[in-house]
Order: sequence, then structure tokens, then C-alpha cells
Amino acid sequence: MTVINDSPRRKELTRQAAQLFVQEGFDRTTVRMLAQEMGIKSGSLFHHFRDKQEILAAVIEEGTQNALAIARAALAECDNTPEARLQAMARAHLETLLTDRNAHVVALYEWRRLDPESRDHLSHLRDAYEALWEQVIDAALAANLIHGDRFLVARFVMGALNWTSRWYDPAGSRSPDDLAHELVAMITHDAS
Repeated sequence: MTVINDSPRRKELTRQAAQLFVQEGFDRTTVRMLAQEMGIKSGSLFHHFRDKQEILAAVIEEGTQNALAIARAALAECDNTPEARLQAMARAHLETLLTDRNAHVVALYEWRRLDPESRDHLSHLRDAYEALWEQVIDAALAANLIHGDRFLVARFVMGALNWTSRWYDPAGSRSPDDLAHELVAMITHDAS
């Protein structure tokens, strides 16, 4: 089951659906609302998607694939030190929030709304993203850059980064690089 396809129209519809899911929530968003937002008739929506559940899965799949691509590219381009890799992952996560905020927020808050088939299909993407974080955190732990339980460190770090979707203003005085640097400084402070 691959929910994403390469149709530019479908990708645009998926982005519009993500915005509506963020504004209204998945449960309150109706097919009629989706069609109106997308500028098509309700029946035309089913030319692109089987049902509302498939739209949700497409939003989450596209957003998670984008997050994976951004994170992998950041890790490939940075120095291979634990601190540089930690910084790169934090910056990549923030970049995901900036470039694909709606899809990311939908994945965070509406994952539980996925049907079991979609959840099973998309779990490998979520797991792959979390595995990147775990590798980076393991290396930082092994280098004594940070201390703690890997599971808890990963959850705390990702939770803090995810919460920026609620308060961060891209037009404000702090850049994503500033935020990533500050996070790494906080979790590595007094670690040695």
C-alpha cells in the first residue's frame, strides 16, 4: 500500500488537506470541507483518494518521507562528530517543521486517527526516522557528550523540538540554527 503518488495535483490536494486538518482537526473535517478547500466537487475528491482516511495517510506519509529525506541529507553533509550530528538532526527536525509544518503537525496529533492498515503501513517510516535519532543519540552517549537513558533522551529532545510547532515564529529574531544550537547546548551542558 503506497498512499503517495507522483501526481502534482494529488500532492497539492494533500498539502491543502494537511492545512485543513491542522485548522479543524481530522474528526471535524468533512469531505465537503476538503473538497471546498481544494476547489473541487465532493465527488471529484474520490477521483484522487479512496476516502478521508486515505487523505490522512497521504498527508502523514508525504510529511514523514520529507522529514526522512531532510534528516538523511543533513547527516550526510555534516561532520561525523557526535556533536555535529546531534546539531544536524536538531536543525533538520526544525527545517521539517518550517518547510512542511502542516504535515508534521498532522502526523504528531492525528496519528491515532489512522486506521490499523494505514498505521501498519506508515509505521516503518516513523520507525526509520526515530532510528536516525537513536543512532545520533547513541553516538553522543558513547562519547559522553550527553548522559541519560537513550529512550528518554530521544523522547525529551523530539518532544521539545516538536513543541516548537506551537510557539516558534519564523519571522522572529531566532533562526532554526539558533534554536538547534541552543537545544544542543542545553542537553550537553555539564555532561562531561
